[in-house]
Amino acid sequence: MNIKDTLSIRFIKKLMLTFFFLIILMGSIYVFFSFYFTSKLYDETTQKLNANVANHLIEEKFKDQAPFLPDGSVNKELFGDIMHDMMAVNRSIEVYLLDKSGTILYSVVLDHSDPDAPSQKVDVNPIKKFISTNGSSYITGDDPRNINKKKIFSAAEFNVDGREGYIYIVLEGREQEAVYGSLVTGYFTRMSIGATIITMILTLIVGFAALYYLTRNLRNITNTVKRFSEGDYKIRIQNAENSDLSVLATNFNSMADTIVRNMEEIKSVDNLRRELIANVSHDLRTPLSIMKGYVETLQIKKESLSDSDKENYLMIIQESSDKLSNLITQLFEYSKLESKQIEPEKEPFGITDLAMDIINKFKLKAESKNIEISIEKTSEQLPMVFADISLVERAIQNLVENALKFTPENGQIKLLLSRTDDGVKVTIADSGPGMSEKEQAIVFDRYRQTENNVRQEGVGLGLAIVKKIMELHDTAISIKSGPGKGSAFSFNLKSYQQISGA
Repeated sequence: MNIKDTLSIRFIKKLMLTFFFLIILMGSIYVFFSFYFTSKLYDETTQKLNANVANHLIEEKFKDQAPFLPDGSVNKELFGDIMHDMMAVNRSIEVYLLDKSGTILYSVVLDHSDPDAPSQKVDVNPIKKFISTNGSSYITGDDPRNINKKKIFSAAEFNVDGREGYIYIVLEGREQEAVYGSLVTGYFTRMSIGATIITMILTLIVGFAALYYLTRNLRNITNTVKRFSEGDYKIRIQNAENSDLSVLATNFNSMADTIVRNMEEIKSVDNLRRELIANVSHDLRTPLSIMKGYVETLQIKKESLSDSDKENYLMIIQESSDKLSNLITQLFEYSKLESKQIEPEKEPFGITDLAMDIINKFKLKAESKNIEISIEKTSEQLPMVFADISLVERAIQNLVENALKFTPENGQIKLLLSRTDDGVKVTIADSGPGMSEKEQAIVFDRYRQTENNVRQEGVGLGLAIVKKIMELHDTAISIKSGPGKGSAFSFNLKSYQQISGA
């Protein structure tokens, strides 16, 4: 795969230039230190090879001639011969005659024509250290011709006719410095140019290969992001935890999962909105049509209708109005549950008392249909449950209302309370027609009806509300039914002791 397909040209240029700059920088530093340490190696080698030059000079030259004349002046002729001999061997050597304090008494390379000129001195500490180590250590001393520089040297102490001092020989004189500097500058220039060219070529080769290798995970991530942005929402970065960019890879996978989950929720909410619009328009039409029809009848025939007919029409209008109000309440209640706008406010309470209150509310309605409604407990002492009492009450009411709708006359509805290992099981059982397995699979879907029943207001929506309430309590609603065997809806609530750990 071409890098340009997945990485921007600007990013590649930045990486390449950065890599190239680092190579040039490191190459320059390498050349500099190579030159520096090579020079030091050359100086140290030269000094060690010529460490005994000063001793040899004293032994050879001072055994026959003294460095000083009888009048105490310097034997310039002797030092002229010494310099002549030295320069025949090495033109860069400079010989200096020093007293014990380091004052320069004479040197051929210096101008001594002005008797009033101040005396030049050389620091004797490096000389003493050199003599004490027999020249085995790398030591630099003062350059009499340039006080700001240090030079390698050879030195030896002499004592002739009661006169003491030092022979101080600079091994790298001004002439050698000039020649050496010219050679080194040329060499350094050629080396720098050659190293730069080679470095540039190697940088292009190695840099591109390294860039391709180092960015393989980044290219994989970039390609995955591109495919995700193009609509492939199932794609994820494989082995994200083992990637060189594991943090980025795992975060992308997590982000992608969140985006897909949010999209599904948005789709669900949008579908809910569409269903609500369709269902509201369908379910509100029937009671509204009934109300409108009877109102128009009352308006048109109000003079010819008897009082009993008017009362009957108004009763029908009232019932339709109640159904319409109940339907609207259920629609908005389910909408809030679906969009997670309701948070349960859990507290401990007695489920037995709540169940008895609900049963008492529905006794009159059950008696009007000759239906026996009762509550049964399998244990005398049930634990307190920990839940939202208003939501649990709403769930039980919906289940009882659903049972009343489908239980025929002279039937039975039982609310059973039984103890479980971690709380209480609530069951609402009826003696209705029951449901097949296919019908049970869709009974909790909003506005889905069983095959054997005509659509009624709120049927299916009430059970869907129960399902959402149970989800808020981290439990589920289950059904046990069969054709001709009635239906039993059950859910569990955790006890307060189980939650609190008491």
